[in-house]
Amino acid sequence: MKRRQFLRWLTGSGAALLSVSRAIRAAPAAFALRTVTVVRFSDAGVSLGPVTLPLVQKVAEWKRVLSPLAYAVTRRQGTEPPFSIPGYNRHDAGLYRCVCCGNALFSSQTKYDSHTGWPSFWQPIAPQNITTHRDFMLGMERTEVRCTLCEAHLGHVFDDGPPPTGLRYCMNTVALRFVPKPKAS
Repeated sequence: MKRRQFLRWLTGSGAALLSVSRAIRAAPAAFALRTVTVVRFSDAGVSLGPVTLPLVQKVAEWKRVLSPLAYAVTRRQGTEPPFSIPGYNRHDAGLYRCVCCGNALFSSQTKYDSHTGWPSFWQPIAPQNITTHRDFMLGMERTEVRCTLCEAHLGHVFDDGPPPTGLRYCMNTVALRFVPKPKAS
């Protein structure tokens, strides 16, 4: 590269960098990490209060850290076959956390047997820890439930549950990690 060509390239590169720098300063929110607020819980199910954290994003890592079925369900909005995963009918005391990020989602105190083949709950452990979205994937409108902290697909919520809420949070077993309630010492 001749000196003159190099100087033109350098000038052009500098102008491009200056342009990008100005764009970043003009719209800092577009380049900032997205944060979410969730309620933290101990493994004993005790609320530790709200905390604001960066959204968990492991785009390239999810396939490596999750089982193929958990990846298909949580990252690709799949569904496991009913009655197929051990633990769907668990009745032990404990906490259900997101298999992807560990966010507390449900307590065994709100779990019930819906006879559907999936773990069902009548309310989340904290409303801030889940988000809901309209879902039209099967040609009908449903309400999808996702983890607030990492946006993992968990299942769906329906209005045919028991009192006191009348809701049925129908979750995929592979989307949840059960943590037994610690024994009192």
